[in-house]
Amino acid sequence: MNAPVRSNPPPVIKSAHGIGVVCGLAAGVWLGAAEAPTKLVNSGLSPYAISLCMVAGVFTARWTFPTLLKGTRQVFADLAESKHLIPIAVLAGMLWAVANTLTVFAIRDVGLAIAFPLWNTNSLIGILWGRLLFGELKGASRINIAKVVLGALAIVAAAVMLGFSTIHTGGAHNRAVGGVLAAIGASLLWGTMYIPYRKAYISGMNPLSFVTVFTIGELGTMVALVLALDGGTKAAVFHSGETRHLLFWLFLGGFVWVVGDLFQQFATKYLGIGRGIPLSNTNQMWGLAWGALVFGELAHADAAHRLLVLIGSLVMICGALAVTTAVATEKERGSMREALVRECARYDLDYDRVMKSYAGESPATTIEGRSWWDYAILATAVVVFVWLGMNARVPELAMNYAWVGVLAAILVASAAGCTWILGKTTHFS
Repeated sequence: MNAPVRSNPPPVIKSAHGIGVVCGLAAGVWLGAAEAPTKLVNSGLSPYAISLCMVAGVFTARWTFPTLLKGTRQVFADLAESKHLIPIAVLAGMLWAVANTLTVFAIRDVGLAIAFPLWNTNSLIGILWGRLLFGELKGASRINIAKVVLGALAIVAAAVMLGFSTIHTGGAHNRAVGGVLAAIGASLLWGTMYIPYRKAYISGMNPLSFVTVFTIGELGTMVALVLALDGGTKAAVFHSGETRHLLFWLFLGGFVWVVGDLFQQFATKYLGIGRGIPLSNTNQMWGLAWGALVFGELAHADAAHRLLVLIGSLVMICGALAVTTAVATEKERGSMREALVRECARYDLDYDRVMKSYAGESPATTIEGRSWWDYAILATAVVVFVWLGMNARVPELAMNYAWVGVLAAILVASAAGCTWILGKTTHFS
C-alpha cells in the first residue's frame, strides 16, 4: 500500500538548520578529542585488539546515553515501529567497525598526520551518496551548491594542511602503500555508512534508537575479526594481564567518540549527509589542538609548519562557515519531502508519524518512566569505568595540564549547550 502524498508541507522546526549546525560543530569538538586518550597507548597491541577495545567502550556508551536520555522502553517502542531498519542499523555498525580497524592500520603504517586527512575525505563521498540516493541539493540554488561543495573541499584541503603541519623533517615516517590504502578504504566505508543513517531518519527512527542497534553490528564484527584474524580465543587481548592498564584509555577514547557521533547523528538528521559530515569533519582542527597544545607535537616545528597550521585553520573555518550558511531553500526541502514519501510508500509507513518524527516532534507513542534495568545499565557502565580506572596507569608522557583543563572545559560546554538545545527544541527526537 502506497503512502498518501500530502499537498501541504510537513511541520518543521523553524530552526532545524541551526540545530543541525550546532550539532555538527559540537560533533567536531568531541570527535577530535577522541584521539587524545589513544595517544596515551603505546602497547604493541594489534590493530584488531585496539579497535575491539575501543568498540567495547563505544558499546558501553551507546547503551548508556540513550538509556540516560530516553529510557530503554522508549527505545524499544521506537524500534518496534521501525523493524525494517534494524538490519540496516546492524549493517551500518559493521561498516563502522571495519572502517575503524582500517584507521588503526593506517595510523600504524603512515601516521595520524597523513591518515587523518585521507579518511576525512568521507565528506565528499557522503555528498555524492546524499545527492544520488536522497535528493540532497536537488533544487538547491547555485550559490548553496557552491557553498556546500566548495566548503567541503575547503575542509578536506585544510585537513591535509593541518595533517602535514605535524610532519617534521627529523622524524621517520613509513609511507607504506598499505597504510594509504587502509585510510582510503576507511573513507569509502565511513562515507557509505551515512546511507543507513539518512535512511533511518527519513523513515522516522530516533537517532538514539538507531545507535543502540548500530552498536550490535560494531561489537559483533570486531569480535569476529579478532577471532578470525588475530589469534582466535588465544588472542592476547583476551588473556594478557600486561594490557589491562591500557584498557581504560581505549575505552575512554571510544566513549568520547560516541558523544561526538551522537551529535553527528542529529546533524545528519537535520542537515543531511552533504552538510552534516563536513561540519563534523572539523574534528581535524580539534585533534590538532589536543596534539599541539597538550602533547607538544608542534613544539619543535619550524616556521613553515606553523604557517601551515595557521592557513589550514583559517581555511577550515571558512569552509565550515560556507556550509553553515547554505540554508536549504523551499525547493530543496521539497526534494527531501519526495524522498521521505518514497520511503513511506516502500515500507508502508504512516506518513504523518514519519513527518512529525523527521521534524523533531516527540512520537505519539512516548512512554514515560524508567524501568529497573535502565538504572542497572547506568550502574554497570559506571562500575566498568571505575574498575578500568583503578587498573589504569598514566604513561610517563609530557602533557600540558593547563591546556587539558581548557580543552576539557570546551568539551563540557559544547556538550552541555548542544544537549540543552536538542532537549529544549526536539526532546531528543
